Amino acid sequence: MPDLNTALQALAAQAKNLWRLDACGLTCARAPIPALVHRDAYLPQTSRARVLLIGGLSGLQADVELALGVLEGYIKVDNRLGGAIALSAIPCGNPDGLSSGAAPKNRAGGTPGAGYPPLDNFFFDPQNPESRYLWRWIGFHAPDLILEVRTGNSVRWEATPGAASLAPAAGAASLGPADSLLAALAAGKPNGLAPIPGLRLTTTPQALPAEMDRLWSMLAGNHKPSPSLARRVLEGRRQRKPLEIARVVASVYGLKLSPVVYTQGVAISGRLRLAKLEPSDRDTVPDIVRLVEPYISGAKEIFGDRIAPSNFNGLVWASELTEATGDRRYADLFVSAADRYKPGVHGGAPPPSDPEFRTEDMFMNGAVLGRAFRLTGKTAYLDLLTSFLLNARVQQADGLFWHSRSAPYYWGRGNGFAALGFAETLTYLPVDHSDRDALLAMHVKHLDALRQRQGPSGMLCQVVDVPGSYQELTATCMFGYAMARGMCLGWLDSTYRASLELAWQGVAERVDESGGVVDPCTNTGVQKNLGEYIDRPAVFGLDDRGGAMALWFATEMEQLNRQ
Repeated sequence: MPDLNTALQALAAQAKNLWRLDACGLTCARAPIPALVHRDAYLPQTSRARVLLIGGLSGLQADVELALGVLEGYIKVDNRLGGAIALSAIPCGNPDGLSSGAAPKNRAGGTPGAGYPPLDNFFFDPQNPESRYLWRWIGFHAPDLILEVRTGNSVRWEATPGAASLAPAAGAASLGPADSLLAALAAGKPNGLAPIPGLRLTTTPQALPAEMDRLWSMLAGNHKPSPSLARRVLEGRRQRKPLEIARVVASVYGLKLSPVVYTQGVAISGRLRLAKLEPSDRDTVPDIVRLVEPYISGAKEIFGDRIAPSNFNGLVWASELTEATGDRRYADLFVSAADRYKPGVHGGAPPPSDPEFRTEDMFMNGAVLGRAFRLTGKTAYLDLLTSFLLNARVQQADGLFWHSRSAPYYWGRGNGFAALGFAETLTYLPVDHSDRDALLAMHVKHLDALRQRQGPSGMLCQVVDVPGSYQELTATCMFGYAMARGMCLGWLDSTYRASLELAWQGVAERVDESGGVVDPCTNTGVQKNLGEYIDRPAVFGLDDRGGAMALWFATEMEQLNRQ
């Protein structure tokens, strides 16, 4: 909606440094759902009460104009309120309805204002994708109060049970229906968190200023809302040290190795890294020795017909287990896997890498060939690796990476794989290697491009150049890990710390006390078009891939903090 975006840009410019224009989701037509995010919205601690304004779920222009009126009024009273309220806003939750004139329906005939809570199809539902995006984004925004505004012929306040005392009107009605967005967010454990109280104001445009003045005065005075229960859950998650989160994740992931694939191997590696950080842990190494012994003894076939870099990375723990035990069998097994790589022909990718230079292989090859060099001292492994990275030509002028030569899309985890792959490569590449400067320059350019696209929550999007695509866990873990590793080993300076801490905050909030994770993209090969990347399903709960990458990120953060 160009007119809406123009209005929001003007508001952000008018209130300098108060808001950041962002997007909280996508519509059926894959148009962004715009949001104004207050500068304090994601601060770990703030004295301000966080209020989220939402309007336009109806798709009615009048409702959107009412929300814009609230924002304009807030600018005028912010100083008078003494900075007591941090207001963020989703002025139009149904842009498709607004643009098509089909309010309250979107272009697919869905109704974004009803049907909550959504239970599946994250993040694409044929009729109501908006509800999935709004549900998750608002949940992890975790305001202290949600305010919905609607136009009507008279003034009416409605409140959820937790917000009744905050309504300016005495005897505010109970907010309904039960499947409305605000009512559903105020009940149970939405998004696996806790309730968020809500108010709804139905009013004429003429009565809006007076009603809002009454509300702001209450919220800035004796009726200032307490931190919402959802916000408290996230605060509790954020307050955990990286080592605490690593322990939680390691209790769930890295406990199996079937099949032999990187999602299992990285988690086993993460458990070994955690054990090294905790010398008192005497159980992890023997447990992993028992877990992998069938493959070492030959009782169990390692790869079978699955011979790909992702399978080789199922052994990425081998060098760490060799160090922990002194048993060279693990290193020998790993090197035998690395020896399956062959030189590429005429500058091509080294088989069994994908000939289209997929970014997955930047991580897979960096992890395998880099470790093989460290274990053997043979530079042939580095020759294969550096040639692959320098010849890939999937990094674009803006610093971001296409998924592959045949997939010109900035997939989030694809960019995470690239960042992780270069970090792994630089870990093992000698400081005097002739290609190191060129590879480091590519890596820094990439990380800087990702920092520019990092959301206010700290997260990277499922497609990093599509604002409103969902906030994806694994890409953020890999991005954060690459920054932490670079700072640990000295090729990145302290200017990356703010982006790193923000990424850690976003990830920490999305790891629960049982090791469940929020919105890692499911297994993804090369897709046919941009829409297939945007609509790729996300996992909520236990996920080997998300858990493994969170564990590596957590242990690397702990290592950096100890330095």
